[in-house]
Amino acid sequence: MKAGKKDRVFEIVTTVLLVMILIVAIYPLYFSLIASISSPRAVYQGRVLFLPADVTLDGYRKIFADESIWTGFGNGLLYTIVGTLLNVVFTIPLAYALSRKEFPFGGVFMKIMVFTMYFYGGIIPLYFVVKQMGMLDSIWSIVLPTLISTYNMIIARSYFMGSIPEELKEAAFLDGCGYVGFFFRVALPLSKSLIAVMVLFYAAKQWNSYFEPMIYLSSESRFPLQLVLRTILIDSQNSLASADASTVADMQQLVDLLKYGCVVVSSIPMLVFYPFVQKHFVKGVMLGAVKG
Repeated sequence: MKAGKKDRVFEIVTTVLLVMILIVAIYPLYFSLIASISSPRAVYQGRVLFLPADVTLDGYRKIFADESIWTGFGNGLLYTIVGTLLNVVFTIPLAYALSRKEFPFGGVFMKIMVFTMYFYGGIIPLYFVVKQMGMLDSIWSIVLPTLISTYNMIIARSYFMGSIPEELKEAAFLDGCGYVGFFFRVALPLSKSLIAVMVLFYAAKQWNSYFEPMIYLSSESRFPLQLVLRTILIDSQNSLASADASTVADMQQLVDLLKYGCVVVSSIPMLVFYPFVQKHFVKGVMLGAVKG
């Protein structure tokens, strides 16, 4: 069919809106990047809008000169890999079980899990639970309390409900396949897009987490990158507060460079990882969620 005038107007308006949304989403990170290599004076003067001005790498030199950066980077990778693996291993089977109508008390379990999205006991009871279980200052205090995200579980459940037809299950059962066999031989191979998206969601959450490590970890050798960068920034601000008047201006500029540099350094791993799973959003998971 030939596109009419209204169709072309709709496409133009949609394209313009999507481009505007893209700019709004990307520009803050791009600004942080160019500001991190520009003179703070140029940033204050408004000369850093689309290109860096008075290029300097002092902020990155200060960040990477700290050996704890590399320790934090390794810790962050460890927490992200272990946490994401456990998150996916527990979320996918649970979501599949709750998506089956024949699962006993599935509706009750679903309501209980949704209840936790709106009513939360608070950080103090959770802290005491973690403490009583002997997990303080360990990797398990980071990965176990957030083992399953109800929101991600609902997305996975909706995918299974909308993308795994009942006819396929019935055909598999006629061939002698049971529930466990159907899950591993049929459902999982058809859910590669879902698994990839769950990995992205959980990995981004684990990598960007700093509040839980700040509460549960006391040894600096176990700090993830986010917490290390926060510590460097706070130490720099404390040094600024105790500095004499002659050096305040220079130290303030260094602190501003560190702020933007910390944003860029902490964002790079996810920016590198995201393109490898982005295609899976189009290939199935969102369609399955909408159907569900």
